[in-house]
Amino acid sequence: MKILETERLILRVQTASDAAFILELMNDPSWIKFIGDRGIRTVEDAKNYILNGAVRMYEQYGFCMFLVERKEDGVPLGICGLAKRDALEDIDIGFAFLPAYRGKGYASEAALAVMEYAKATLGLNRIVAITTQDNHSSASLLEKTGLKLERLIQLPGDPENLRLFVFDRQRENE
Repeated sequence: MKILETERLILRVQTASDAAFILELMNDPSWIKFIGDRGIRTVEDAKNYILNGAVRMYEQYGFCMFLVERKEDGVPLGICGLAKRDALEDIDIGFAFLPAYRGKGYASEAALAVMEYAKATLGLNRIVAITTQDNHSSASLLEKTGLKLERLIQLPGDPENLRLFVFDRQRENE
């Protein structure tokens, strides 16, 4: 189900048929380094992850980590979307792209579209993101989409201090 369309991209809800792509993405060394190892090792694991994660979240909240595909040929490039995490009070924007599609503006194009969707369609007034302290490219993209570094936080069960970026419509209007 297509949710967003940009000049070059389509963002849609993930389906079980995306499992091979999600398996590849989640086992990319950058995913493991910056996001974490989710233990997804087989196509079946990825299928269950999609159904219990993105699909369930979309059904519950009307948003999820959308699959990002190139409009011209339907090639999946990455994911970008919103998540409701138990450990965070606010809705979280996130993104990840395969190495071949980084540095081409796809993540920026997708993230800007997701932020607009979050504000205009979902009516969200506050959106957050977390990154590791050494993930400079993600931090740069978050700032480009209107989020600002607020502070370091620690999530339950995670010893690492993470950077918390925030978009707050009330602060923006001050």
